Amino acid sequence: MAALEYGEIIDVPFPTVDPQGDEGYIEGLAERYLRRILQLHPYVVLCQGEFCLAYRIITKLHESGIMVLAACSERVVKEAGQKKEVMFAFSQFRRYCR
Repeated sequence: MAALEYGEIIDVPFPTVDPQGDEGYIEGLAERYLRRILQLHPYVVLCQGEFCLAYRIITKLHESGIMVLAACSERVVKEAGQKKEVMFAFSQFRRYCR
């Protein structure tokens, strides 16, 4: 498993984000999750989820000196008549740029 190269895996589920929430709401969620993540003393964090919240968390993790990764995958689509099957094949982890 490619993730094990970075050490122990601790899952912190990404929250459901209210689509009606404003920037203050996003900032509050980002602060709460940042505190939760920092308590784990990570070397690296895989961060994926709702775009605005992910951006704020990634920015804050970078400011804390923590490497942040995204999982990269190839989207594979198979179509047969009216049926479409979509699969994602993991390729690599890519570091978010600062």
